[in-house]
Amino acid sequence: MLNESIKWNGVDLEESASKVNSVIRGNNIQIVDFKFNDLPGLWQHFSIPSSELTEIDDPVKSIWGEGIGFDGSSIRGFQKIQESDMILIPDASTVCVDPVCEVPTVSMICDVYDPLTKKPYTRDPRYIAKKAEKYLKESGIADISYWGPEYEFFLFNDIRFGQNVNSGFYFVDSVEGEWNSGRVENPNLGYKPRFKEGYFPVPPHDSLQDIRSRVILKMIEAGIPVEVHHHEVATAGQCEIDMRFGPLLKMADQCMMYKYVVKNMAKKMGMVATFMPKPLYGDNGSGMHTHQSLWKDGKNLFFDEKGYAKISTLAKYYIGGLLEHANALMAFCAPSTNSYKRLVPGYEAPVNLVYSMRNRSAAVRIPVYTENPKTKRVEFRPPDPSCNPYLSFSAMLMAGLDGVKRKLDPGEPMDANTYELTGKEAKAIPTVPGSLEQAIAALEEDHKFLLQGGVFTQDVIDVWIDFKRSEIDKVRLRPHPYEFYLYFDM
Repeated sequence: MLNESIKWNGVDLEESASKVNSVIRGNNIQIVDFKFNDLPGLWQHFSIPSSELTEIDDPVKSIWGEGIGFDGSSIRGFQKIQESDMILIPDASTVCVDPVCEVPTVSMICDVYDPLTKKPYTRDPRYIAKKAEKYLKESGIADISYWGPEYEFFLFNDIRFGQNVNSGFYFVDSVEGEWNSGRVENPNLGYKPRFKEGYFPVPPHDSLQDIRSRVILKMIEAGIPVEVHHHEVATAGQCEIDMRFGPLLKMADQCMMYKYVVKNMAKKMGMVATFMPKPLYGDNGSGMHTHQSLWKDGKNLFFDEKGYAKISTLAKYYIGGLLEHANALMAFCAPSTNSYKRLVPGYEAPVNLVYSMRNRSAAVRIPVYTENPKTKRVEFRPPDPSCNPYLSFSAMLMAGLDGVKRKLDPGEPMDANTYELTGKEAKAIPTVPGSLEQAIAALEEDHKFLLQGGVFTQDVIDVWIDFKRSEIDKVRLRPHPYEFYLYFDM
């Protein structure tokens, strides 16, 4: 039996050190990179020489036992300057050879701890996801949840933007952009996908086939199982790469690596990737449709042979929770001011708070591609890729579980095309918030379901609301370029 002195917060330090050192020595690794998540959802990192791990024999006195310190006051959403010292403890289960670094590097995702209490940090998004998984098991409802987000993004060839006292602009460009059909390119070969016609033409219309293939091979190198990649609906390089489903925490970790690989591979190929929900006016935005299901003892709890679209009563209650708390969920699932330029009623966006099988105009869709019980799931469609996956997955799970506990009936499904309803019929259907400001207000009013089991804490909710309101003001107070077109000559 291992001596307790080499365990810290339940982690076997000796085993962790041995596992990582094996990867380092087996791949001639020179650098170890430590990654962790800020509250909004961007990876932060720093690196050390690999010898700093391999040449220390006592794991208790190494990073495994003592952690690595950093300034928490410099990380968005973390500490104030008078309480800035924090420590990171790497999770050895996440170790992988970094797929994009030229210098041989291993990457590990870290958890954030308070150096005085030795307890996990409440605002560490990864810790919130861990608590969500723990709460699910303790609820007795299920023992695991599975998640399958569909990330969409754009690959542009040029991006410029700026804002100061007397000017503000942005400019994006793509060799695929329909607007470049008449540009002198010496030669211009055409093959620019027309607006809303980027789904699914083969090359040469799809000029990004090989680029996406290179990206997914790097993802696979990093341990991410990839199911499919394709061009998406919009012109100008909109793409989608889908991962195989996985447990909540593991999937959130993979989402961070997904973005990391996409952005870095794009840069290596002279392009730029953006997960901004709505970078183009007049064409489709990028979503993150999120498939989810609950399982217990190896059985999919969402399947019922006799149910509507073959979903169980429990699944309907879960849907009821998603719809009941949808307005508050948007504060985490669609957390940017730009998100609400995608979530606009009357367009091809899933803004209607109803559920349906097959119908993509509903906020909750039940895929019916197959009758296999293992594949039965619900798809929550309003989220977008600007979200922090640790927070958004955890929030959706908490909403769904609240629906199950309270037996929230989502009502009858909406199988009609909601965009073809009469004005009176359409107005009777509730929709997601029309702005980030409305979503934050909804979260302020409705967040008790998130506090259950201590998964989210009040300080996380308060900091998130304050942080997002500061973003709203930064956008609201600045003149918009189109306002000059509308009002300059008044």
